[in-house]
Amino acid sequence: MITVTINNKVCQAEVDQTILQVATDNGIHIPTLCHMDGIHDSFSCRICVVEVVGARTLIPACAGKVADGMVVNTATESVLSARRNIVNLLLSNGEHNCLSCEKSGECSLQSIAYELGIEAPPFIMESIEKPTVDDSSVMIVRDNRKCILCRRCVTACNDIVCNDVLSLGFRGSDTTVICDNNIDMGASSCVQCGQCVQACPVGALTDKKSIGKARSWEVTKVRTTCPYCGVGCQLNLHMKGDKIVKVTGVEDAYPNKGRLCVKGRYGYDFIYSPERLTSPLIKENGKFREASWDEALDLVANKFKEIIATDGPDAVGGISCARSINEDSYQMQKLFRAAFKSPNIDHCARVCHAPTVAGLIKSFGTGGMTNSIEEFADTNCLFVIGSNMTEAHPIASTFVKNGQRNGAKLIVVDPRKAKLADYADEFAQIKVGSDVAFLNGLMNVLITEDLYDKDFVRDHCDNFEALKEKVLEYPPKRASEISGVSEEQIISIARMLADNKPGMAIYTLGITEHTCGTNNVMSVANLQMLLGNVGKPNAGVNPLRGQNNVQGACDMGALPNVYHGYQSVTDPAAKAKFEKAWNVEGLPDKLGLMIPDMFEKLETKEMKAIYIFGENVVGTEPDISHVIKCLEAAEFVVCNDIFQTETTQYADVVLPAAAWSEDEGTFTNCERRISRVRKVKEAPGIAKPNWWIFREIAKRFGQTWAADSGQELWDNEIAPLAPFFAGATFDKLDQGGIQWPCKTPEDPGTQILHLDGNFTHGKGHLMALDWTPPAEVPDADYPFTLSTGRRLYHYHTRTQTGRCEGLNELLPEEYADISEVDAKRLGIEHGEMILVKSRRGTVKVKAQVSERIPEGLVWMAMHYFENNANWLTTRSGDTITKTPEYKACAVAIEKIQ
Repeated sequence: MITVTINNKVCQAEVDQTILQVATDNGIHIPTLCHMDGIHDSFSCRICVVEVVGARTLIPACAGKVADGMVVNTATESVLSARRNIVNLLLSNGEHNCLSCEKSGECSLQSIAYELGIEAPPFIMESIEKPTVDDSSVMIVRDNRKCILCRRCVTACNDIVCNDVLSLGFRGSDTTVICDNNIDMGASSCVQCGQCVQACPVGALTDKKSIGKARSWEVTKVRTTCPYCGVGCQLNLHMKGDKIVKVTGVEDAYPNKGRLCVKGRYGYDFIYSPERLTSPLIKENGKFREASWDEALDLVANKFKEIIATDGPDAVGGISCARSINEDSYQMQKLFRAAFKSPNIDHCARVCHAPTVAGLIKSFGTGGMTNSIEEFADTNCLFVIGSNMTEAHPIASTFVKNGQRNGAKLIVVDPRKAKLADYADEFAQIKVGSDVAFLNGLMNVLITEDLYDKDFVRDHCDNFEALKEKVLEYPPKRASEISGVSEEQIISIARMLADNKPGMAIYTLGITEHTCGTNNVMSVANLQMLLGNVGKPNAGVNPLRGQNNVQGACDMGALPNVYHGYQSVTDPAAKAKFEKAWNVEGLPDKLGLMIPDMFEKLETKEMKAIYIFGENVVGTEPDISHVIKCLEAAEFVVCNDIFQTETTQYADVVLPAAAWSEDEGTFTNCERRISRVRKVKEAPGIAKPNWWIFREIAKRFGQTWAADSGQELWDNEIAPLAPFFAGATFDKLDQGGIQWPCKTPEDPGTQILHLDGNFTHGKGHLMALDWTPPAEVPDADYPFTLSTGRRLYHYHTRTQTGRCEGLNELLPEEYADISEVDAKRLGIEHGEMILVKSRRGTVKVKAQVSERIPEGLVWMAMHYFENNANWLTTRSGDTITKTPEYKACAVAIEKIQ
């Protein structure tokens, strides 16, 4: 530590700090326009100049390093004069009219001008070519007349989110910020994340959806958690009354550190849609009519009582929601187990990351992401397999790109050359469904070349000899024949993994949604244990969960085999604990049905009723025709939802629920971080929180549940009854989120699982695994492989994003991505309508000819119902978890004549 004096105040400082950092740490204000702490190094605005005793010139505080004994003055006349000159020049070169500027009241230039007493620029500079306004983008307006060339937007675009769209173009007085090669933003490669808008200190960049909605002094900020993917970004909702007028990322908050994607920033207005459900609906004679809560709940309770009395509790099943708060899923599984005495409760992790939970529990003892998203930026190697991160988890991908630019080796393995592959040191274009063979090939090289971490394997793992024997059956030649990746590249990737440790393995549904999904997960775990990349910072196995609270729904026991906190339903001690806590007897102590089994039993009439909470299964489940057939066969269907969906059309009762931002509770993200979700408005009409709906049904089964809010549920039941969450009180969560396990009030949470190789069940278990092909492979009738996933601008079946202004414009319809080779051979033009057929159905869809798709592959999403990929997908599932094989089925393509 050294001593620095600033404005006669003696300050302690670290040797490598800047004057600005020390001043800020000590509450001394130095104005700046361009500075972004720890990121921006252009020193372009020079507003932060200060006087350093002994220096010949003024020094920019953001660049000047402190020295022991340094004396600094931040507001001498020479300093103020320099700042006035700079501000006057900036004001003279633009149209900074605070009366009409959307940034007024929070504009940094306006604030500095006010500090300096500048009411108007002393002169106006005229240019031959006037700067213009670019409103071609769907979400962002660029007003170049107000741009002060601070470069913050360029830094945000290139160095923070790494989208590489913005740069400075031209020279001298013509210098301006341009998109790509100086084209309109709307026609550029911009993905509309809005990070440039958040970084802009003036009114040069504006959120189009916010224009005219409120002035800065009219709004209050409410922190909450994003309702989309499993990254769990922290948002500031800018509220005018009960209206969200703008969304920004919470700076310095984990996991996103101020970053947001297009959905997180602009996908908020679905909650105000006039299509919201506002009262209970009961179907009579094929049509819905409105009903009171008492009538609807009495009908639901009486019908479930009747079915249970006649056919037993196994005749009813429930599907919980991975988008709603933890407290809702806890309450639903409690309803089924405590009131209905049915073990049949599941949720959509079954169709995405159930293999992650099952596989990582077998390998490590705990089925969660081992490390944290922030570590992606600081590791030495990033091994990304089966993950379209830039579209499915955009903010997580920015930290991967940060890591690559910080020097980490980036290895991307995927059948498609997705955008992240453009940044990779090694891109391996693997054949669909060949992951185990490929991973065994890597491990073969590590073992045969003596590159694995022998000490870690010896001290912290078991079953090595069986693993070794198995992977020796997969030399690079055989692994190459199966996977399509060359022998040379398999060897190169294995060596790169060994030479750059610690390294992080990252995957998503390209690993799990296979008939061998659990084996794929365990193979990734094998690889990381063999490398010694577990239980350390910047390492581990890191699955990115799909929906915003799919991790939380698992944590809350919305699964057929565990209570919340992963306490087994077959454990007599757990059963006794919950019977006492819930004041009931006879909790079911057997495993319940998984979602695929529930549908099968609806079709065969062995199950009579199903309760679907917040999931649009007639869109998200494979083989849509089969799902419809099963729901039509059901005796009674209940749905809780916020909109009418393709699924609610088959319900007998639809119960209107509170949406995101209409109830207080928590979400848990993919890195096990429990974060607050805050209420900013009332639900429309007489819609109610889901936990309330479940409580009222339980009351009709003779049970009295005391909790009357999300906080009471968390503090009085959820946390005390599960060791993983015992130390994470609601108030403690208010401090910024906590990663479980958090077992005591003093426990800060757990950033890294299995620290120092101390696995949950003792030693890490290496699994000897064989490759198995997909259940359905191409043949003469169906010569293509269909694989499915998500696109950036929509989310699942568009229940939410389809009702957000602008997002339908960014992605107005579905496409089938096909290779240039296949398109040429079949005579298909880009944008032409084609038929894609499988053994289960046919869809008519627009062809998107892409160089990113290999020959023989078709790629589609499920966002639009009419040409949803799930009309085509197979019901074949993972042999352990029954997760459907969305990533592989056989299809044919036909050109429409």
